[in-house]
Amino acid sequence: MLRHIVMIKLRKDVDALVVSNEIKLMIENLECLIDRLLKVEVGINISTKASAHDVVLTADFEDETGLDEYRIHPEHIKVLDYLKSVMEKTAVVDYLI
Repeated sequence: MLRHIVMIKLRKDVDALVVSNEIKLMIENLECLIDRLLKVEVGINISTKASAHDVVLTADFEDETGLDEYRIHPEHIKVLDYLKSVMEKTAVVDYLI
């Protein structure tokens, strides 16, 4: 099994709470649309620390091939396009579980 974790920091000029909730719904919806995505969990940050990111997602796949197929899936690409319009930066970790 492979776990994919992404932390997203939003731009300062967007409403973090509104956008975070939109991202959460979009990403959680992918679980029903992408077969290779076994499980997804999305959290919205409550920390006030300057180093905190706004949204975190954890996604599980059977293997790297599943993650690769997820990355290029048209529904995932739609989410990425939206993210590019609202995010400042991301951090990613992929590891075997």
